[in-house]
Amino acid sequence: MYRTHHCNELRKSHAGETVTLVGWVNTVRDHHGVIFMDIRDREGVTQCVFRSEENAVATQMSHALRSEDVVQVTGRVDIRPEIEGQTTVNKTIETGEIELVATELKVINKSEVLPFQLDKELSNEDLRMKHRYLDLRRPRMARNLRTRHLITKAMRDGLDEMGFLEIETPILSKSTPEGARDFLVPSRLNPGKFYALPQAPQQYKQLLMVAGVERYFQIARCFRDEDLRADRQPEFTQVDIEASFVTQEDLYAIIERLLVRAFKVSRGADVATPFPRITYQEGMDKYGSDKPERRIGMEIFDFGDVFGASAFKVFSGTLEKGGVVRAINAKGFASVTTGQIKRLEEIAREAGAGGLAYIKVEGGEWKSPIVKFFNDAEKAALTERLGIEEGDLVLFGCDQWDVVCDVLGRLRLEVATMTSLYEGKDDILDFFWVIDFPLLAYDKEEGKWNAVHHPFTRPHPEDVALLDDEANFGKIRGAAYDVVLNGNELGGGSLRIHEADLQAKMFRVLGVTDEEQVSMFGHILGAFQYGAPPHGGLALGLDRLVMLACGESSIREVIAFPKNNKGSDLMSSSPAEVDFKQLRELYIKSVVQEKKD
Repeated sequence: MYRTHHCNELRKSHAGETVTLVGWVNTVRDHHGVIFMDIRDREGVTQCVFRSEENAVATQMSHALRSEDVVQVTGRVDIRPEIEGQTTVNKTIETGEIELVATELKVINKSEVLPFQLDKELSNEDLRMKHRYLDLRRPRMARNLRTRHLITKAMRDGLDEMGFLEIETPILSKSTPEGARDFLVPSRLNPGKFYALPQAPQQYKQLLMVAGVERYFQIARCFRDEDLRADRQPEFTQVDIEASFVTQEDLYAIIERLLVRAFKVSRGADVATPFPRITYQEGMDKYGSDKPERRIGMEIFDFGDVFGASAFKVFSGTLEKGGVVRAINAKGFASVTTGQIKRLEEIAREAGAGGLAYIKVEGGEWKSPIVKFFNDAEKAALTERLGIEEGDLVLFGCDQWDVVCDVLGRLRLEVATMTSLYEGKDDILDFFWVIDFPLLAYDKEEGKWNAVHHPFTRPHPEDVALLDDEANFGKIRGAAYDVVLNGNELGGGSLRIHEADLQAKMFRVLGVTDEEQVSMFGHILGAFQYGAPPHGGLALGLDRLVMLACGESSIREVIAFPKNNKGSDLMSSSPAEVDFKQLRELYIKSVVQEKKD
């Protein structure tokens, strides 16, 4: 037996007992020949003391210990003594009232000098990823993995209590046009044909509803071959849920119950329900986002009724062309630096704006080259709606509606970072639902309508008739919903189409011909002809959920072995080239040309 107790288990009640601990050497300190060694396992830390009078051999061996050696220590549990009237209790660890007086020491495995220190944060992420097995030993990373386990278990237990069955769906599937680029897997037994790794188990879970399962869930691995960001990975995990004979209200209640449970076990937080709801239109108009960060204020205000006849032709001309003029007030930010203004202008241009108009309110003046064009009524309207005061910075958006939403939405978040508006808000959990998304969006480059979520989303019952007239496609709402926390989409879902004729019509709207429907979606259209029940569901992004629960800014910090921002695993050096023989067996030849020196 390697141990009698783990390294966070011993307390004053164990005093006098002989115990054995095993783990890694955390630190070693020599105090005038008495060696203090902290031993660590995944549960915590215990201080061990080596004195020559207890065991001279063990004490001598302890001099050679270095951090991360794997050791086994046997000894007597003592209450930490007072020295010269001063307590030696360490209140920063749970075992701080006791120490283990060592009588035996066994070195199980020695460690080389580490490439980085585990007790300090490391900015070199590539070095962390290359030695991820060491990075995960750090207390912060160990806590993140434990939190992920607790949340995953809470989800499983909660769904089980609500009558959901955990069912696995295939990883090797069929490539269908559902949004992001697929990862393809060649089939050796079917030369020239390919499987696709699932972007989501969408079609399979709907087919399980046709099969009469009624309530399904899966902790599902999903794959998307897309560019990476802090909250994206080529492979990720989602809590996938589908249920029959449910309304949107039923699904809201199910998800809220799960999230309440997840944040209780992970953070001890009490989350209030039901979550508030806002429409997609409200989110875009007030915050410039369909997943708005509402904790920072700075709502967007419309001034189309104010500047229609303005002497400032940039504003009035945009309104004549059907555009919008809107603004936000960055309270107290008139002190913005030249560098910060350049950054804000850069963000505006990246979002499609030609530039950035702004007003500084300093010394009782409005400072901006555009102010001379404003009359008193226009100034009064700006002051009243935006609550303009001394020291404020007003930022304008002037373009088509979607561009202005994007511009001001991004500027809100950048200003909040620049002015430290997020500070002190870590404990605020702003959960809410975004509902009434548009069902379709027109892609000017492709010259076609695309599904905003996916082609299986049900139209809002009041808008189904609009599918018969392309002129109304942009007005159709979907029976879709996203759950948002602090400006992050935690998950999204919808009620699904369950009638074969309505699904076929939806495919035609999306430009999928009847022949293509049979080829790509014949299985699901056929299934809908045999009594498919009404159903709906949602998928929660587990990685993002755990990231927010842990207070991290990247999902890489809550995934055991993530890829870097180039989609590479530096630890195992993947992706990697494969042997020519392997490719030949798959009837594949690479056409990549090696770069010459």
